[in-house]
Amino acid sequence: MKPIYVVLIVLPVLLFGLCMRAAAQSTQAANDSLFNQVKHAVNARDGEALYALLNDDFKANMAKEQFTGILKNNLYPLGAIGETSLISYTSGKSSYKAICPGGVLEFRISGDKNGKVAGLRFLPYKEPVAIKTAAVASNNPMQSPIDSAVDRAARAYISKANTVGLSIGVIRNGAAGVYGYGTVAKNSDRIPDADAIFEIGSVSKTFTATLLAWYVGEHKAKLNDPITKYLPADVAANKDLQKITLQMLANHTSGLPRLPDNLLTAAADMSNPYKHYNRDLLYAALKSCKPASVPGEKYAYSNLAVGLLGSILEQVSGKSYEQMVTDIICQPLGMTSTFQHVSTMQAERQVAVHNEKGQQIPMWDMDALAGAGAIRSTMHDMVLYALANMQQPAGKLQEAIALTHKATYEQDMGIGLGWHIVKGSSPVYWHNGATGGCSSIVLFDPVKQVGVVVLSNASESADAVGQEILKSL
Repeated sequence: MKPIYVVLIVLPVLLFGLCMRAAAQSTQAANDSLFNQVKHAVNARDGEALYALLNDDFKANMAKEQFTGILKNNLYPLGAIGETSLISYTSGKSSYKAICPGGVLEFRISGDKNGKVAGLRFLPYKEPVAIKTAAVASNNPMQSPIDSAVDRAARAYISKANTVGLSIGVIRNGAAGVYGYGTVAKNSDRIPDADAIFEIGSVSKTFTATLLAWYVGEHKAKLNDPITKYLPADVAANKDLQKITLQMLANHTSGLPRLPDNLLTAAADMSNPYKHYNRDLLYAALKSCKPASVPGEKYAYSNLAVGLLGSILEQVSGKSYEQMVTDIICQPLGMTSTFQHVSTMQAERQVAVHNEKGQQIPMWDMDALAGAGAIRSTMHDMVLYALANMQQPAGKLQEAIALTHKATYEQDMGIGLGWHIVKGSSPVYWHNGATGGCSSIVLFDPVKQVGVVVLSNASESADAVGQEILKSL
């Protein structure tokens, strides 16, 4: 399959997935009919007809131009849908395997009571993951109900054949416990401890947002500053960029595409896709970039946006992205093992990382888009970071962190600066991440004073582990 699904993060809306939450009231037969209509429209490359199949709630959350743009850029290049088969049907939602010339996809679809599409997602098809036959080692003492809850969530994940190691931090009322499962590498017997170094992927975006909030507090930037204020004249001349603000970069409402169109080219090293993407390439992409929606109006997750934000903050500060993270966040919080570049000495603590098939691959390196996901860290440091996010403001850094928690956009969920917010009387703040060989998630409830951090050295999403543990706290 063409490498259009290389991603830095896996959020509810995938790189080329569309998913709207609505009450599914369809039967399998009704979904079969809807899917056949979707297939016909896709093969005819008739975006208008496909958009007409969507229900009003779906349309209210995604403009026709954005919808058809995703189809044009991410689905049509794979060719016509050929042979299809039902994978599963559960609670009104059907999943289908679809073979295209450019690869194999999974379509997930649900309908409403009026026979319209309420939910639609397409993503690379993955064969069911095998289960390990041998028990996986752990340092969990199994002495408390929390230990048992952690073990249930962790075992469901680490038993998959494509996973290797897992580190879990659980925070309650200012105290933290750390658990390790599996190993730091396939050829090792060492269980990941609190000092093992993982890629945290797009959890880095919350660091970038904190840097923005810091410089706002220092009066060196404003949330409503247009990004063109910080771009070279020939880039700022692109009128389509002139209504985008720094806040829109941080809360994913800029309308910028998920990835720049000159990132995944034939010249790119797909084993390390961001390594050679420098500022010249970034500016070249921005010169002709056109937002998919009116800036500020719609949420659309974008690595390009937050990567650009990190680059802009380098100009504001005169420091590298890594140095800003160190000086502003890590040193004040005592985070001694959080960085972009790992030294030879530190490399001894770095885990081996593994792709979706469980094969060891290189870690990723980043240049101009570092702000989108370049950070590597340990459970020890990430617990400190989560704790800092759960405290009341007391000083400049805490005030900056508090600013990142303020909702700047609200739809099904709230968005602060970087952080996603599950709304309610006791809101949960979260962000997850995925590189080619690691996955991560940070979740915390500052009202209940509970939080969870999960770091895995496999690309298999660890989101469910964190979510299940948080429910038990």
